[in-house]
Amino acid sequence: MTRKRRVFSVSDELLHKSREAALSAIQIFNNPLVMFKSEAFIVLMNIAWTYLLHSYYRKYNIEYRYYLPRLNRRKFDRTKSGAFKYWELERCLNDNKCPLDKDTSNNLRFLIALRHEIEHQMTMRLDDYLGGRYQACAMNYNRDIKRLFGEKYGIDKYLTYSLQFIELTHTQLSQPEATNLIPAKLRTFILSFDSSLSQDEYNSEAYSYRMYFQKKLVNHPGQADRVVEFLDPKSPLAATVEPEYWVKREVEKPKYTPSEVVSKMQSLGYVHFIMHNHIRLWQQHDAKNTTKAYGVLVSEKTWYWYESWLQFVEEHCKKNREIYT
Repeated sequence: MTRKRRVFSVSDELLHKSREAALSAIQIFNNPLVMFKSEAFIVLMNIAWTYLLHSYYRKYNIEYRYYLPRLNRRKFDRTKSGAFKYWELERCLNDNKCPLDKDTSNNLRFLIALRHEIEHQMTMRLDDYLGGRYQACAMNYNRDIKRLFGEKYGIDKYLTYSLQFIELTHTQLSQPEATNLIPAKLRTFILSFDSSLSQDEYNSEAYSYRMYFQKKLVNHPGQADRVVEFLDPKSPLAATVEPEYWVKREVEKPKYTPSEVVSKMQSLGYVHFIMHNHIRLWQQHDAKNTTKAYGVLVSEKTWYWYESWLQFVEEHCKKNREIYT
């Protein structure tokens, strides 16, 4: 009696490779001995998503090879060795039949562009600074592979929480991000990409996953000494938590140029609030002192203001309404 061998279709093989790449990306990122987490994660997740979309296009008979149209036939592009040229991830995202939503696509476009930025230079501290983008990418992948191909293809069943030796303190989480080790050109790229998104797109958890932390101490037998609970801030349970026990760690904040601050005030009716007034205001209050967290120096000569400064300026204009209206 001969045993029948299971025959895998090309689509199945692509899915298998896709899941292997995604699991490898997450495993490497969680490995404390690996020092190039961001670079490895981005490259492997790029491969994982590319194979996932190739499998989807193949399943629905959508041509995902480059070709030139001819009258009666297609002329396919080939490599120097004669192999077909398949779509890269960005081309897969650009197709009008791409099954991914806008926010997931934004996340992937950011990581693709980030890969182009960092492939020729060494970077530091990206693991923490952009961790929310990586988290969103992994969660999006797990959600979409199950949505497109079924629950059995999910990767969450192979994963668990990674153990940490870090103590999450209020001081640690609330201090400004350590951006000084990130090259200025890279910070400029991140700001430029974020600025191209709408406020809703920027705030989407599919673009960057942000979490609230509540530290809970318990002393009863059978319970953990420390528990970190992840709560949806819109849930009824979150509403019962006293505000002083919440710490929100933002991966990045919306940023505004000085001209945008002035334009915003003028749009609110303070038409006589001009750049001269704005310069005098921040100088009087030493607003560019980084300890006040009103803004950030993105490149050597480019300062951007946070929402907190925008609110400060608006309050100033309200108190001096007779001057600026």
